[in-house]
Amino acid sequence: MPFTVIRNDIIKVSADAIVNTANPKPVYGPGTDQAIYMAAGADALLAERKKIGEIAVGSAAVTGAFALDAKYIIHTVGPVWQDGKHHETEQLRSCYRECLKIAKALSCKSIVFPLISSGRYGFPKDLAITAATSEIYAFLMDNDMDIILSVFDSQAYGLSTRLFQDVRQYIDDNYVSEKTNQFDRRGTVSNWDGSLEGWLKKTESTFSEYLMELIIEKDMKNSDVYHGANITRQHFSKLISSKSSHPTKNTVCALAVSLHLDIGQTKKLLSKAGYSLSSSSRFDLAVEYMITHQMYNIVDDNLILYENDLEMLGTL
Repeated sequence: MPFTVIRNDIIKVSADAIVNTANPKPVYGPGTDQAIYMAAGADALLAERKKIGEIAVGSAAVTGAFALDAKYIIHTVGPVWQDGKHHETEQLRSCYRECLKIAKALSCKSIVFPLISSGRYGFPKDLAITAATSEIYAFLMDNDMDIILSVFDSQAYGLSTRLFQDVRQYIDDNYVSEKTNQFDRRGTVSNWDGSLEGWLKKTESTFSEYLMELIIEKDMKNSDVYHGANITRQHFSKLISSKSSHPTKNTVCALAVSLHLDIGQTKKLLSKAGYSLSSSSRFDLAVEYMITHQMYNIVDDNLILYENDLEMLGTL
């Protein structure tokens, strides 16, 4: 999965590159900075950090990872929040851009970020998460890399408190313990009329064929589709190259978001893979809300799913 948000201490995450929220000068302070130094081996890391010298706000530099489960530590200096009128947001976005640029140059396959500047630097957490996800999403539109945002605090952000509440309220209002029109445990739609002719009509085109029809209809490039669905190019290639491909329900929903499908098209795409949306599934209700409200940004949607303790789109 190219982008995911996890609740974990960043030093416990394995990745090619770990991003450290560094002090501008070659010293380490409290918080994530100190935790990374202690885990990596403070003396050895500090000695290498001193060779770099001062790092400007919004810039980044790289050292070895020493005892951490990584190849590199990318040090970036986030802005101190003042009032939002001193270029803080652009400086913060630059931190993510510069770190990703370095990771790409080093051929990293994975990178883990903390939520930069959202701790003792006082950056409002909702603005911090928006800046982070915007830059990550922009990078993934043209690049392949597994990017993790490690958020140790379960209440570390609110992309839109109202929107989180709207989705949660929709789930609560529509959730039922059982759905009587399910055909089987995979969620296959039971709107079959019972006839052989009706059954055969359900298989007029395969999932991969219908997916390609939608891509052509939407006049989209394949790269736009798989990036927008938060799935890898390799996984997408398998989906469109094999008539017998059987994606997970999660993947189908992610593709529906990426293709900007309406709810009717979404249900048809799901049925081609043998699934349906069910009011007995909180995940399904959240997806239905997002589709009907034309919420087609996969990163924003995944943050909402994460906040509601649901599986994020694009997982295999």
